[in-house]
Amino acid sequence: MAIVKEASFRTARLGLRATPRQQAVLRRAADVTNKSLTDFILESACQAAEQALLDQRLFLVPGERHQALLDLLDRPAAVNPGLKALFARPRPAALAASDARPRRGKAR
Repeated sequence: MAIVKEASFRTARLGLRATPRQQAVLRRAADVTNKSLTDFILESACQAAEQALLDQRLFLVPGERHQALLDLLDRPAAVNPGLKALFARPRPAALAASDARPRRGKAR
């Protein structure tokens, strides 16, 4: 993908918070690679984002295993008691909602 090397015409603004330790590590890494902190963070974040997206969309199956994979995907889902119990528990976000700060911007 061309996102990583796209360096001109930056108009979107991103903001983030980091601990002093995280900032120091990022600055050191940017210095070592002879990049600005912004360039280093953007390139690293875009590479990680592209990899995460590819991990969700693309996987390779050898030809001899292709039909076995299709058969597994076509099979009805089996009941999984552990998974059922997991989904019955409250989400961590719901548990922490009482001490969460209100979000800025429009509610979704």
